[in-house]
Amino acid sequence: MGDPMTRLVMDEHIRAALKEDMPFGDVSTAAVMPKARPGRVRLYAKADGVIAGLAVFSRVFELLDPTSHVEAEVADGDEVTAGQLLATVEGDVRALLEGERTALNYLQRMSGIATYTHSVVAALAGTGTTLVCTRKTTPGMRLFEREAVRLGGGSLHRFGLSDSVMLKDNHIDAAGGVAAAVAMARASAPFVDKVEVECETLDMVREALDAGADIIMLDNMSHDDMAAAIALIDGRAQTEASGNVDASNAARYADLGVDFVSCGALTHSAPILDLSLKHLEVLG
Repeated sequence: MGDPMTRLVMDEHIRAALKEDMPFGDVSTAAVMPKARPGRVRLYAKADGVIAGLAVFSRVFELLDPTSHVEAEVADGDEVTAGQLLATVEGDVRALLEGERTALNYLQRMSGIATYTHSVVAALAGTGTTLVCTRKTTPGMRLFEREAVRLGGGSLHRFGLSDSVMLKDNHIDAAGGVAAAVAMARASAPFVDKVEVECETLDMVREALDAGADIIMLDNMSHDDMAAAIALIDGRAQTEASGNVDASNAARYADLGVDFVSCGALTHSAPILDLSLKHLEVLG
């Protein structure tokens, strides 16, 4: 996963996950494997889907045993089928046992998100609308969940509150209205930043246009109101549809000609992809 800083942050999260699982060591592994022994275990898919997070999976074992090695049979973003051999992991048996659940938790979660994202991307195919994720992520998992969205074929919205200006309903209330909120954002944000405004009504869309918003989010609007809003905007700002979007209804928003569809379900509702580490062998 990317640059050195990203890998550093990833390592911090993985170490925290391992400490959460075994704050005082793994008593079961210590009982059956008190000394280092080389071993091998195999990773299998138990359901059809899109695999994502192999680098994270591998890193869990590397942090426990720097000599460990994962021989992958597939690559991130590949579609896999139930029963398929995905990888073989070799290393100290103690590390294989200690890291099993944490490695699978990351890989199953990321693969589930990639699988669900893939289905929504397929629903939008040929429409010209871009699917983006949201900040509705599991605390501490945003880095991993966003990467899973990307591997599933989706695109990325802002990472967090420090990245760009998005004026939502409560920001607008705090500022005293759409026009005031946009003006205050323009006065404080760098000139290179775009300003996005969340709008729930056609009147708010008009205000956002008059105020010079760069992107207008059409939030929880009816299909008819969204169509009217897009006609009103008429290319003067980019448009983003949002609000209870999932694989079953994403295409109906794209049919309106919206530029982006943001979907919180990608990260807050995707089920895991069932995977398993099986057939551990002690080699020496």
